[in-house]
Amino acid sequence: MGLYPEIEPYDHGMHDVGDGNRVYWETCGNPRGKPALVLHGGPGSGSAPYFRRLFDPAAYRIVLLDQRGCGRSTPHASAYGTDMSVNTTAHLLADLESLRRSLGIGRWLVWGVSWGSVLGLRYAQTHPGVVSELVLTGVATGSDAEVDLLTRGLGKVFPEAFEGFLAGLPEGEARAGNLAAAYNRLLESPDPAVRERAARAWTDWETATIPAPPRSVERFEDPVFRMGFARTVTHYWGNGHFLDGEGAVLRDAHLLKGVPGTLVQGSLDFGNLLGTVWRLHHAWPACELVVVDEAGHDAGAPGVAEALVAATDGYARR
Repeated sequence: MGLYPEIEPYDHGMHDVGDGNRVYWETCGNPRGKPALVLHGGPGSGSAPYFRRLFDPAAYRIVLLDQRGCGRSTPHASAYGTDMSVNTTAHLLADLESLRRSLGIGRWLVWGVSWGSVLGLRYAQTHPGVVSELVLTGVATGSDAEVDLLTRGLGKVFPEAFEGFLAGLPEGEARAGNLAAAYNRLLESPDPAVRERAARAWTDWETATIPAPPRSVERFEDPVFRMGFARTVTHYWGNGHFLDGEGAVLRDAHLLKGVPGTLVQGSLDFGNLLGTVWRLHHAWPACELVVVDEAGHDAGAPGVAEALVAATDGYARR
């Protein structure tokens, strides 16, 4: 089962969500189809045309958006003057509800990748009744343990790259504490050279931890994307993802009762080292877990894409 053909939006706009922020959104597929919301990763990556191809355009009304501060939304996090204090999980959840009401949607399937899975899970937990199903991949829950693994913990797997990652920090900060928070302090520096070096060091580390060659990420070569992405990721990772306490998503898994879901996880996704997806699966009986061998943290990996299409096709008939 392959991807659906490429399609273009039939409508798009900039939605004013307050705090001086305007969020880009677009809709594709069938205007009278089953509503589906796409939540991208990062935080701060932005949506991608590829995501449209995971849904049957005859069956779905597909809604994509760029979350605050990224993609085509304004202001962009790459600009030093952008106020990051109004870019938190609570703000993003409110933006989703505001957009849903603006588009006249009652309930929608929520699809999320990586950070988008955290946001989708929290949205379903805090807004009962508006999420009809969840389809999640590259599953995360926004815990401090996950952040520690993806920064300090993977240093034992990639020691050479980790040495360079630590070298990007002042010596006193490199050996203790939350590394994302330490990098975020550099990314909030008034010195543009300090900010640029920190953004490059952060994205070099993310690239180095890709489990298999080729270890390259083209978008990290765009200085605007690189700065906005690094600033946003470290802002969230350095502040507990602005969730209601450590482990909040797993703690509140019982709130997902009655919401059908599908988790598609690559066996080489480093989040699996903590067993997060397994713990979520057991705490949420209404979900199905699909593990794809030899795939990592990539919604486009062979096997992962097919499983995601199978999930959305199945839910289209509900």
